Amino acid sequence: MLQVIDLHEFLKDERVRCAVKVGSIIRYTMAEFLQNKGFIEIPPVIISPVTDPLAHPIFNGEISYYDNKYYLTRSMIFHKQMALLAFDKIFCFSPNIRLELAEKARTGRHLFEFTQLDLEVKGASREEVMQLAEEMFIEILKRVKECCKPELEKLGRELKIPSRPFKRISFEEAYNEYGKEYEEILSSEAKEPFWIIDFPKWKREFYDREFEDREGWLADMDLIYPEGFGEALSGGEREYKYERIVKRIQDSKMDPKEYFFYLEIAKRGLPPSAGFGIGIERLTRYICGLRDIKYTTPFPKIPGKYCI
Repeated sequence: MLQVIDLHEFLKDERVRCAVKVGSIIRYTMAEFLQNKGFIEIPPVIISPVTDPLAHPIFNGEISYYDNKYYLTRSMIFHKQMALLAFDKIFCFSPNIRLELAEKARTGRHLFEFTQLDLEVKGASREEVMQLAEEMFIEILKRVKECCKPELEKLGRELKIPSRPFKRISFEEAYNEYGKEYEEILSSEAKEPFWIIDFPKWKREFYDREFEDREGWLADMDLIYPEGFGEALSGGEREYKYERIVKRIQDSKMDPKEYFFYLEIAKRGLPPSAGFGIGIERLTRYICGLRDIKYTTPFPKIPGKYCI
């Protein structure tokens, strides 16, 4: 039987009050930073016939409406690409529903409902969005240090502003040296955030662009928090040519019919783009120095528990 969280006691926890205040400042700073860069905020998509396939096992959240199948949004990756037919730079505070297995609660960094800042830039390269992410990350840290001194003091957290550019390591180098636990080991050893770049196709989803001159390798990246806090954001350049998208879907052993709406748009033309998604709760967790992500929101959806 699923466990139930004691919400009455939880909401009185000082860690929750402090972390939610920090999260509020994070959202405000993100929106201000991006709007000053010429970005347009678009509304989130909650359900859709197409959503992120993801590269790890989850329960399949879907609903039926007038005999049509909709999925709960796992991420707005496809909608971001399509939105660039109207705008050059977009962002969205996207509620994501990923019905994770109960075992994920042990990581301290998984919720099955969370908010992701998703952004996409028409005609951008991976390099450009990596620079954007570094600038935004540092701006957030500075703003939180300025606006949340009492909260940081109560949490016993002293923030350090990292230097740019952040260090980079290729997936191949990391995997060869540390094996499948590469992310956890590198994150635990690091003192500042760093990038892992150039993932293999088998590790990621079909929408990340494959290098034309490096078959099997993708123009993508993950930002990793130091101090063992793990993955911060994930993104890269996107496949945008219809034929290449279909081939990547087929190579991934998926049915192109599942992506009918998206492929119809791609057939008529999608712009090249790059972007990323960064989880607000994970960023809040890192900034607050919390080992359990549940304290970052008043109503956490903890894998394996029955939550309000």
